[in-house]
Amino acid sequence: MNSFDMEQLRSFVTAVDAGSLTAAAPLRCLSQSALSEQLRKLELRANQTLLLRSKSGVIPTAAGEKLLQHARHLLALADLAWRDLQGVTLNGEVRLGITDYCRPADMVTILARFARDYPHLRLRTMMGKSRDIENAWQQGEIDLAIVMRIPGIHPPVSNSRETLLLREHMMWVGNTPTSQHEPLPLALLPEGCSLHQLACHTLKQHQRSYLIRHIASGVRGLQTALVAGLGVACLNQSAIPAELQHRSESLGLPSLPLAEFVLLRGPEDSSETSKTCVAFGEILHSTLSGMT
Repeated sequence: MNSFDMEQLRSFVTAVDAGSLTAAAPLRCLSQSALSEQLRKLELRANQTLLLRSKSGVIPTAAGEKLLQHARHLLALADLAWRDLQGVTLNGEVRLGITDYCRPADMVTILARFARDYPHLRLRTMMGKSRDIENAWQQGEIDLAIVMRIPGIHPPVSNSRETLLLREHMMWVGNTPTSQHEPLPLALLPEGCSLHQLACHTLKQHQRSYLIRHIASGVRGLQTALVAGLGVACLNQSAIPAELQHRSESLGLPSLPLAEFVLLRGPEDSSETSKTCVAFGEILHSTLSGMT
């Protein structure tokens, strides 16, 4: 029978998210040897190496990345099926914050699907900069938050209330001529934006001169400025305007880290509101982590 063991998949996802078997074992309530055995059996079932192991931790192979997408989706669906059988319904209100860098071209469709599939659920959404979204979440003003984290600028996922949803490649994007002999013209969001900080830090680190030519108030305005040729920016892949999707490889600028999108959840209790937020959080996890 060609199938995967769900507990092995759960251990695999936990190991990737934790970054090491040492960190993942207590999260799965397993000894490190038991966790290693689960992963060994999963690789046997897949007939491929899924994790590259080193002293610094574990990272998924190309096959592991492929399985990771499926595993997240399957686990979220399994959890949702269990909650459905237990009678957990989606009604009431969920306050959701979303960084406007997260799948901007798809977000309208995603929210419309939620409205269609969960007619008794009322969503109150806040979209904006990750810093503002996370501050609102910390103050208890929203129940769930999707924020962007940049390795090296932000700390890694650190507790059970933070779940990695997906990673995206970061790219330099522009529609304006550039020269190594002239300062690079940048189009950015204001100084508090993570990608503003990343662009300036990366260029300084590589001793590449630049000037800030345009400041936009939001992601949509930044996309418009880039298409209009007002400057160059670094963007996560899903936020790159369609007109510029094939113009990011020829700029000859320093490489960038992956962007990480993280789901922040509120504390759980026995209230109906908490149960609804937990269930909807799993739907968000399933929907976004299954996207490529």
